[in-house]
Amino acid sequence: MSAAAHDDDPQQVLLGRLTSPHGVKGWLKVYSYTSPAEGIFDYPEWVLTLHGQRETRKLLEARPQGKGLVVRLEGVDTRELAEQWAGADVSVAKSALPTLESGEFYWHQLEGLDVVTREGVRLGRIDHLFETGANDVLVVKPGTDSVDDRERLLPFLPDDVIVAVDLAAGEMTVDWDPTF
Repeated sequence: MSAAAHDDDPQQVLLGRLTSPHGVKGWLKVYSYTSPAEGIFDYPEWVLTLHGQRETRKLLEARPQGKGLVVRLEGVDTRELAEQWAGADVSVAKSALPTLESGEFYWHQLEGLDVVTREGVRLGRIDHLFETGANDVLVVKPGTDSVDDRERLLPFLPDDVIVAVDLAAGEMTVDWDPTF
């Protein structure tokens, strides 16, 4: 599942964004960063952040609508109130995320890890990830102790490119040629 750490609060995970009102009864369109997109509906309580203000709201109703998603939140029952929340980030506490199977990771857990080859060559630090049709891709930015100053794109392929992930040590070991 993709979910990014929330820049303002490291205990929160950014799941999406409210985009615009839908109808006149307070429904809002939501853009989900989760995979699958409807995964954002799995969390009954959302933390909304807009213009530096943060409020917690219960998710009352949610459904796919055309190619998008719409939600109804506690205390938002008119189009005017929905307009006030358009543009708000939607996050949840990291503790609300389900526990993953061994060898599975949330994106926010991988962001910030140092990337080292099997031979101990430092390639940099994971800045962020993105999805492609085939697999997720790690964007590794160089650090002060990196072998060079190149940004690298590494496919997230466990048991092929990704050798080991040690969250406690803050390190990912990869099978990757540093000249590539």
